[in-house]
Amino acid sequence: MVKVLRWGVLGASNFAWEQMAPAIHAAEGAELAALATPHPEKALRFQAFCPSLRVHSSYDALLADPAIDAVYIPLPNTLHVEWTKKALLAGKHVLTEKPIAMAAAEIDDLIALRDRTGLMAAEAFMIVHHPQFLRARQLVQDGAIGRIEHVDVAFTYDNRKDTTNIRNRPETGGGSLPDIGVYTFGSARFVTGAEPELDSLQSRIRFENGVDVYAQVTGRFDGPAGPFTYSSITSMRLFPRQEIVFQGETGLIRLTAPYNANVFGEARVELHRPGLSVTVERFPDARHYKLQVEAFCRSALTGAPYAWPLEQARASQAMIDRVFAVAQPI
Repeated sequence: MVKVLRWGVLGASNFAWEQMAPAIHAAEGAELAALATPHPEKALRFQAFCPSLRVHSSYDALLADPAIDAVYIPLPNTLHVEWTKKALLAGKHVLTEKPIAMAAAEIDDLIALRDRTGLMAAEAFMIVHHPQFLRARQLVQDGAIGRIEHVDVAFTYDNRKDTTNIRNRPETGGGSLPDIGVYTFGSARFVTGAEPELDSLQSRIRFENGVDVYAQVTGRFDGPAGPFTYSSITSMRLFPRQEIVFQGETGLIRLTAPYNANVFGEARVELHRPGLSVTVERFPDARHYKLQVEAFCRSALTGAPYAWPLEQARASQAMIDRVFAVAQPI
């Protein structure tokens, strides 16, 4: 049995260079073997930490490489479905950046193709592999804060000056909800095990140049412990903020830097209990991108369960679809 997945990366994006290629290179069970880019000069910074990296001049050439077992796709959002399908049809396992699709219905085809080929296909939703979120979920399941009554989430940053950024361009699937609504919605679902009541969702959205730059979302979730209310803010035009709070009958769990751990700040889980009691757990050394790659490799090589299968990605995308459908302008 193959014990290591040999990986190729489709595209020399900044994010691939800064985060995911080093994570693949460092992960157990993975070997960073190839990069596809039509710009050879962009490969040099990847080869600086992985000198043996082979460079293909096209994405199709990399997919045709028999020495590649899995591919990572960091392309613009509107290309995700197309190249995920091509990778699976080429016989490769595939990890695609979020959002893996621009509409929930598109993910149905990916699920069917994954099942037909027997290959791994997943959305790169790294937070579910971080011990901060695993600990928060365990606390909720153990009843540490009683029944959940409300979840409040914020994820904001300001990129208004970066006008050429793909997040600010409609033709590349930009906007705050495709970029980070995946996190604000998916993290609440993952920790609580609950799903949104889609008919309850309301949203107010501000658009610029055809992309959402500020979105307020409210609604109700229902799950194993009963219903609770939900509210979130995502924005590409506000001062940076990352926080998620799970408020229960007998306590509160607050997560700091939940989405860019050790970049935005230290990842912590704060447990607030009666009498001003606060217990803080810190996770300064966890590398969620590396953990994500290792979990993917285990699943591909052994069939082990994966924390964020395509069905989970579809459920979050269905929430995004509904939020856009009911949006009121700000």
